[in-house]
Amino acid sequence: MPLVLQLEDPGEGRGSGAHMLSAARVPADRPVRIAFSLGQASDGAPPEDPARLFPELDQQLQPLPPRHDSLESMQVFKQHCQIAEEYHEVRKEIALLEERKKELLAKLAQAEEEKVDAAQLAREFEALTEENRT
Repeated sequence: MPLVLQLEDPGEGRGSGAHMLSAARVPADRPVRIAFSLGQASDGAPPEDPARLFPELDQQLQPLPPRHDSLESMQVFKQHCQIAEEYHEVRKEIALLEERKKELLAKLAQAEEEKVDAAQLAREFEALTEENRT
């Protein structure tokens, strides 16, 4: 079954900046939700070298170093770093969910095989029972 990801804004019209990324198999009884916020970092200081902080991030997605004389540039850089960190966490969660999916599909295949084997054994039992009656 395919994995569906959907970006939702629970604070629509309120400018909250919070978003929800929900992931669920289709059909799903209980969707998995991954929440993240685009709020301010706790330490307030931007990282020095974003390439060292995000080595797994594609080059074109790397945060560009800010202009230290521009408050707006510093804020954009900080926000970009936060988004890159959240992106990394979401990718990690997706990898875990995909691994869990593989495990569940393997269990399902094994259960289906056992079901087929049990049905075959039941048919053989019925045939032998009928043969013993005659």
